[in-house]
Amino acid sequence: MATSKKEQRLRRARQTRARIALQGAVRLTVFRTNLHIYASVISGDGSTVLASASTAEKEVREQLKETGSNVAAATLIGKRIAEKAKAAGVEKVAFDRAGYQYHGRVKALAEAAREAGLQF
Repeated sequence: MATSKKEQRLRRARQTRARIALQGAVRLTVFRTNLHIYASVISGDGSTVLASASTAEKEVREQLKETGSNVAAATLIGKRIAEKAKAAGVEKVAFDRAGYQYHGRVKALAEAAREAGLQF
């Protein structure tokens, strides 16, 4: 049975999310496309988005002046999501990489969020 890359990624994401749900932790989830990267902080029960940041936001696009699909953009989003999460009263999160490899843009976002004060 041939499965697509997307199906494989979603299967990996499901496994991670099941583990995080058992812990009942607030999660920092990442989604990336060829043009943008998105990060959201989602409540422990999975019902509420507490904070979000992406390269598609107008003020971020003005800061970047180029594409949102590079490590510099991911680093900026990591800092923004950490600031927004702290403003929402969240200090500790579980990192949900959504089946993506911990490499490149996903890694840059995670490290920037850690440096800005989020714990995971």
